[in-house]
Amino acid sequence: MIKKESSNDTRKKRHARVRKNISGTAEKPRLNVFRSNTQIFVQLINDETGTTLASSSSVELKIKNGGNAQGAALVGNDIAKKAKSLKIKSVVFDRGGYLYHGRVAALAEAARKGGLEF
Repeated sequence: MIKKESSNDTRKKRHARVRKNISGTAEKPRLNVFRSNTQIFVQLINDETGTTLASSSSVELKIKNGGNAQGAALVGNDIAKKAKSLKIKSVVFDRGGYLYHGRVAALAEAARKGGLEF
């Protein structure tokens, strides 16, 4: 019997394809997004050293509905503030294999409004 690939397996393949071509540095870190059914998480990553410079999530901000676009926008705003405090103005956006739609787009737009360039 042939096992059907899950949508998460497909997403991981898409993410691996994208990750071959993008990476973050100390001056221009990678803004990585992960979303679950109920929460959304974002990190600023320096791939040269393999370190996370800053992170934010709907769990950390104690957002009741972290799985919706409004919650994602609050997380995007928070990561932009944290990046500003680290004097980071520009990032490489890594949507994590997700479509640039809904929560991912809301997070990205809020981060742009907060002052991040990508």
